[in-house]
Amino acid sequence: MALLTYLTTAHFDFGAIARLPKEMARLGISRPLIVTDAGLVRAGLLERVTDQVEAGSSLPVFDGTPANPTEKAVMAAFAQYGEEGCDGVIALGGGSSMDLGKAVALLAGSGGPLDKFDPANKGTRNMTAVAPVIAVPTTSGTGSEVSVGIIIVMDDGRKATFAGPKLIPASAICDPELTLGLPPLMTAATGMDAITHCIESFLAPTENPPADGVALDGLWRGWSALKRAVDDGSDREARWNMMMASTEGALAFIKGLGAVHSMSHAAGRLSDLNLHHGTLNAVLLPAVLRFNAPGQEERYARLRQAMGLEPGADIADAIAGLNASIGLPANLTEMGLTEARLGDMVPYAVSDLATRTNPRPVGASEFEALYRESF
Repeated sequence: MALLTYLTTAHFDFGAIARLPKEMARLGISRPLIVTDAGLVRAGLLERVTDQVEAGSSLPVFDGTPANPTEKAVMAAFAQYGEEGCDGVIALGGGSSMDLGKAVALLAGSGGPLDKFDPANKGTRNMTAVAPVIAVPTTSGTGSEVSVGIIIVMDDGRKATFAGPKLIPASAICDPELTLGLPPLMTAATGMDAITHCIESFLAPTENPPADGVALDGLWRGWSALKRAVDDGSDREARWNMMMASTEGALAFIKGLGAVHSMSHAAGRLSDLNLHHGTLNAVLLPAVLRFNAPGQEERYARLRQAMGLEPGADIADAIAGLNASIGLPANLTEMGLTEARLGDMVPYAVSDLATRTNPRPVGASEFEALYRESF
């Protein structure tokens, strides 16, 4: 049975941030906690948001979001939420800030600890309520502003995926203007995250034709716009299309994801390396595409069509070529990973939620081989 769920409200275009006061009023938010990171504060993006709200400069701000959000950071932000008497969250930033903000809202509505919401233990049923969230992305990658999930590095070392319809933000404000200052390398890495979402969700075996259509449109936009956005960060059309590709990728992965994300989550939890999620996805995607190819001829043909490739073209080679052209690493070794870390990564990849929806069964031996191919 197909499950067709698109429940969020998104305001999308240049200048959309001006909608913030109306969305706060609509959702009954008068004192939000703004969840962001220190880099965005320094870049002036926080001020561009608070300028939209009367007395915005007096709103409480948590700017301690790590590159990979942690349970410790979530609990610190949640403590501030309570101390400041907040009644909602504005999550401003990339996927890390948005995921952390959504986690705070979950705790505010349903209580803790975070562990009780783990889908691996049927924790979704414990998501009884979530405080209202307005998500404001400043990158074009995760699509967390419209997604059902959050990714948090737990105190026990797991990079856990929490998912449920209540985690979809009550409102998303997608303003490509906020991405115009994004540096080329971050544009590249987050853009490949969006492209990976579109590809993996399209290949996930769950039956959902509308999501497939959204994924292919997002892939078409991302594939045609990413190199342009990296080369010229002020290209407004490219920035608009990259933000749409990011949003569409997250709308599509209601179907699920696959082995790329399982492997990326397992590597991203290594706190001593603090590896970027989108860059990991980009580097791992070619090997997983080669692994998943058997039995996927019709779907791979549709991927080639969306990407503008010739019939029969090697999609994995095309991805590797794009990675090189936008300045991303060629392999995991260049990112600082070594085969000595396989024992740390493989078990987590096997148990990751995304493994369940990979189009081809994948276990420990397959994950080890895929990692080795990517070194």
